[in-house]
Amino acid sequence: MPKDVREPAARNNAEWCDVVCGSHGLVGRTDAGAWSVPRRSPTWYPDAVTLRPGVDADALLARIDAGPGASVKDGFADLDLSRYGFRVLFDAQWIHRPPLDPPTGAPLTPVTTPAELAAWAAAHGGGRLFRPALLADPRVRILARYDDGGTVLGGAVVSGDSVYGVSNLFAHGIDPREIWHGVLATVPRAPLVGYESGPDLPPALAAGFTEQGPLRVWLHP
Repeated sequence: MPKDVREPAARNNAEWCDVVCGSHGLVGRTDAGAWSVPRRSPTWYPDAVTLRPGVDADALLARIDAGPGASVKDGFADLDLSRYGFRVLFDAQWIHRPPLDPPTGAPLTPVTTPAELAAWAAAHGGGRLFRPALLADPRVRILARYDDGGTVLGGAVVSGDSVYGVSNLFAHGIDPREIWHGVLATVPRAPLVGYESGPDLPPALAAGFTEQGPLRVWLHP
């Protein structure tokens, strides 16, 4: 893992966005500067992700449908898209955790069937966003924590093939730190990256992640 993990983290996140968009029939484009899709991405997912600092805003927006509803994940928080009609939706921090001492949490359970995915997606709140095609992608692990009755209490997605990104982490009625530690126990020897903001950031830091630098998500209202 390079000393500056922001670029690998941004690339990993863009790969996950590409997987989700691909499951909805959208073909992405990736070059040295950015990932993008030409038509509107699914709910909660950006139309573009910058992969290095200094990306040209005009060239980036020319690759997407930049009208109302468009969103851009500014991976290094160095763009000013306000002059194009965008506003800041939120700011966040890239996070990273190298392989450390063996984790103490219990591993999460892989979601492997369409029925399990539907239950996981309902608990997550994403519903039909998460399609069964995700289960066939070897880069994707959808993970759940169940109670004794089989109800989904929380979960996360781990994606990647060398650097692993943690996303879509959620918890209902349990401490989210349990899910973070469950992720660590599931992939104990992998470097992990992701991003969080607001009240979702402290549980990640409590699990041993460190802040790596800002990102920003822009929305065209």
